Amino acid sequence: MRTMLIALLLIIGGCASAPSQTGNVCAVFDQKSGFINNWYRDAKRAERMYGVPVPILMATINTESSFKARARPPRKKLLGVIPWKRQSTAYGYSQALNGTWSEYQTKTGRFGARRADFGDAVQFVAWYHAQSNRRNGIALNDMYNLYLAYYSGHGGYSRGAWRNSSIAKNGASRAAGMAQKYANQMRACGMT
Repeated sequence: MRTMLIALLLIIGGCASAPSQTGNVCAVFDQKSGFINNWYRDAKRAERMYGVPVPILMATINTESSFKARARPPRKKLLGVIPWKRQSTAYGYSQALNGTWSEYQTKTGRFGARRADFGDAVQFVAWYHAQSNRRNGIALNDMYNLYLAYYSGHGGYSRGAWRNSSIAKNGASRAAGMAQKYANQMRACGMT
């Protein structure tokens, strides 16, 4: 009984820990390939449902949270030293805001979806990118513009809010480079 409890705790603990080799998507999938927790299976399912390539999904999540389940933006400081409110309600793998996550749950009927669950988060990212395609005409393989829309929101993207944001443009460039690298890695390790 004690051995089973220890094994269960190791499985659960392994589900929440971030992969150690985030620069290599094949290594990420290898690290997260358990029976219960299989990131490749989850990412492929999202790709099939929404048409967004796996490398784009994984690059978005890495750029947003570095694959950390409970990632949050830093807190602001009151009087320069006292931890205060967070900059936004972004949370989890996808860094989805509370309102956007609620919209996703309502529109997809996935009311039990959680931002700290990789399978749910990768579905959200795919759904959001598909919305960017539908609303703003961004190709599903255009990581740079998909990320700009993800960062700025659909309305912000269409208004060009990102044009004066070096943070958004740098993030989009980083995500685009990562998506290309991930696509190359997936071809090399036979995960296409």
